[in-house]
Amino acid sequence: MQTFLFPSGMPFTRAQKQKIIEGLQEKMSRQKTLVFIDIKGLKVKEMSLLKKKLKEVDANLQVIKKTLFNLVCKERGIIVNPKELPGQLALVFGFGDEVMPAKTVHQFAESHTALKIIGGYFEKNPLSAQDMINVGRLPSKQELLAKMVGSISAPISGFANVLQGNIKGLVLALNATRETKQ
Repeated sequence: MQTFLFPSGMPFTRAQKQKIIEGLQEKMSRQKTLVFIDIKGLKVKEMSLLKKKLKEVDANLQVIKKTLFNLVCKERGIIVNPKELPGQLALVFGFGDEVMPAKTVHQFAESHTALKIIGGYFEKNPLSAQDMINVGRLPSKQELLAKMVGSISAPISGFANVLQGNIKGLVLALNATRETKQ
């Protein structure tokens, strides 16, 4: 994947814009979760840390101009009001677990107040900022699977403990009778 940087003070050429649009369309076709974030005021060190954390959960962060994002959205039939996207827009594309990109961004935003979640798409449905934050609060797929396995195994381990209780009772009774005979 190639990352496109904004040349300082220089406008994009048509070819550069077309490359960015094609890259965005490709990412949008593969993504499972898309989080819109406002990164205005975020320091470069913090951005690097966020990118590193997102990479660990198979997600990608891309800073984008709103006009180019609107072009991509129009081509994909997505309706986005540019006024609803305040500040400096960045997109987080999630390609793995559906919840982890939103969870990672939400956890990062709790400790870095400059970062704000402003909306997104989850399972191809548009979500508001608050809905996206709620998705970020959900447990991950791995956590849910672990809870499910624990719930399934609880009755079995409980049954095993009950059976062991009868054996322990028998052993205690045999020990007590042996001690009384001595």
